[in-house]
Amino acid sequence: MSEDITNRLVVAVIERNETKIWPTNAAKGTKPEVIHSLVPRNIHVREAQHHTGHESDNASKAYYEEISKTLEPAGEILLVGHGHGKSNSVLKFIQHLERHHANIAHKVVGSLDINVPAMTDGELLAAARAWFDEPIHQR
Repeated sequence: MSEDITNRLVVAVIERNETKIWPTNAAKGTKPEVIHSLVPRNIHVREAQHHTGHESDNASKAYYEEISKTLEPAGEILLVGHGHGKSNSVLKFIQHLERHHANIAHKVVGSLDINVPAMTDGELLAAARAWFDEPIHQR
């Protein structure tokens, strides 16, 4: 990772095929750490199969393990995503953490459900800052 996230507050934007991770102390214009899903190219999964849960979870597990490994040194984590039901990548990732990485799951301070594909990186970070600025989330 380009920025050191050790014991820092981190924003992780999790989508089905890509995750972007920023430390909250990053300077304006800092590029996020990007993790891509490791979907095997020789397996064809129709979009409908993905949304109904009829796909292999092997690629998802490796993808979530890579995200977990990257987030492990963080102090606190805000997860950002979108989707409902079986297409909710944040929910799937939280379940993965609870089952396999309880030490990282305890670092999750919240999640934000917003329209990620319609937003720029700057807008995503602004939404995360707004979440943290709410009095209920301040320490």
